[in-house]
Amino acid sequence: MADEAYEDPRLAALYDPLESDRGDLDVYADVAQELKAHQVLDVGCGTGTFALLLANRGLQVTGVEPAAASLDIARSKTGSDRVRWIHGDATALPDMQVDLATMTANVAQAIAVPEMWESTLRGVHAALRPGGHLVFETRDPDRRAWREWNRAATLRTVAVEGVGDVETWVEVTDVSLPLVTFRHTYVLTATGETLTSHPTLRFRERDEVTASLTAHGYVVEEIRDAPDRPGKEFVFLARRHKPR
Repeated sequence: MADEAYEDPRLAALYDPLESDRGDLDVYADVAQELKAHQVLDVGCGTGTFALLLANRGLQVTGVEPAAASLDIARSKTGSDRVRWIHGDATALPDMQVDLATMTANVAQAIAVPEMWESTLRGVHAALRPGGHLVFETRDPDRRAWREWNRAATLRTVAVEGVGDVETWVEVTDVSLPLVTFRHTYVLTATGETLTSHPTLRFRERDEVTASLTAHGYVVEEIRDAPDRPGKEFVFLARRHKPR
């Protein structure tokens, strides 16, 4: 199920302006180059920033996204015809054989329901060619990142073209580990309108993630540190088992 921040057209339109610094995507682009990937599946592609980045580099990219409002924005961008866009999720993909599947940013943690996580791993596994890779990041629960998710620490104002100043902040509303729910507030200064979304993220332990990958036919090749958040996240590189 898509979060309101991606399903509501008003909030989806704010995502790119408010998240303009996407240096985190460089990690995934570097991995694609490192693995010599030619065909990539971007799971939870959102407004298409990463899918288009790869497509502009000549890769064949499929972006799958459950939030129609976000996908509409992706499809409206320059160069969008280079990407195959799918409205849906990784649990019901058409037949494909890709070299690399990615889940950038919060995508893996946003799949909070265990059954959906298992189905996602199965769907991605089926979409990968034997020997293909799945790469994603997840926060280390021991670092308790949610302690910094409060109004004082996250409050900022961003000027958005066509909208005006948008004041935004995050506040945690519930911690019932491994689940953390927070409220993201957006105040449109010009109109005084307030919009909110209420995402829930699942904080999985490193061993839990490894076990779930192994159970679904992946070989965990490496667990890296996240360059943009050193010591705070795990970046998993898992390979679909290649029969001898």
